Amino acid sequence: MSPNFRVIDPDKDHVALKGIASPSRVSILRLLHRRGGMNVNDIARHLDQPQSSVSSNVQVLEEAGLLRTESQRAKKGSQKICHAIYDELIVSFRDSEALIDPNLIEVSMPLGLYTNSAVTGPCGICSPEGVIGLLDVPETFLDPERMKASLLWFTSGYVEYQFPNNAKLKGDDIEAIEFVMEISSVVPGTLSDWPSDIVISVNNVELGAWTSPGDFGDKRGAYTPDWWKMSGSQYGMLKNWAVNGKGAFIDGRKLSNVSVERLDLNAHRSIRLKIEVKPDASHPGGVNVFGRRFGNYDQDIVMRLRTRR
Repeated sequence: MSPNFRVIDPDKDHVALKGIASPSRVSILRLLHRRGGMNVNDIARHLDQPQSSVSSNVQVLEEAGLLRTESQRAKKGSQKICHAIYDELIVSFRDSEALIDPNLIEVSMPLGLYTNSAVTGPCGICSPEGVIGLLDVPETFLDPERMKASLLWFTSGYVEYQFPNNAKLKGDDIEAIEFVMEISSVVPGTLSDWPSDIVISVNNVELGAWTSPGDFGDKRGAYTPDWWKMSGSQYGMLKNWAVNGKGAFIDGRKLSNVSVERLDLNAHRSIRLKIEVKPDASHPGGVNVFGRRFGNYDQDIVMRLRTRR
């Protein structure tokens, strides 16, 4: 799985810098990253630190946005469970202007802005605040409230998004294209061993099938809201589909011989992305797609175009 990282600007992110300025707080983040969610007492015991010190350090890290907490029922009242948010923290001294690549165009597509869909149940849509429409009713995918979606799932069928081809507007040719999204299989409840063949198509050209290993629910997603029950899908895998002159790739591994020329991107004002599970697939295990404020990665579906004049 690709790492979940945060770039820290030392000129602006003073609170984050303070959060990692203490060896004790760094040890807390390392422990949570390694072991998953833990309460303050367990952290103190594992690190052999006073409970009061751990509590104050957790508060600093939470204010810095480096960990999140949630309340869970305990034998007596409730307890605060701490979760690390990031795998990597990068302190960057480069100017923001230097980070801009003139040959790279990035478009972030909100999860609910699909332009076409045809799905079968079990299926559903959620916003960060609650369920949208009716569960397991495919017609809910037409609900205007879908614009707020941060999680959607279905058993078979597809959703399709229409991205603007900003390279054509600039008069540039496209050398490569990428799509990045958080995704997993879907099963009632969760099951880590539940393979699903998920097909990605661009402009109606199939790039190939990737088999998701399962539906993950061993721990709460870093951004999954507290109202969402632990018995439901918690997070996915951040996957990168890329197409260039040599073929189609997923996370750098070749998926098919479909080249960027076959997609005929330069001829169209829009670029259509289809996420599909075929009913006759070898592993018809459905699909979860996670957006902002759900899962482990706080992002929408991202398209990147590598261009040349």
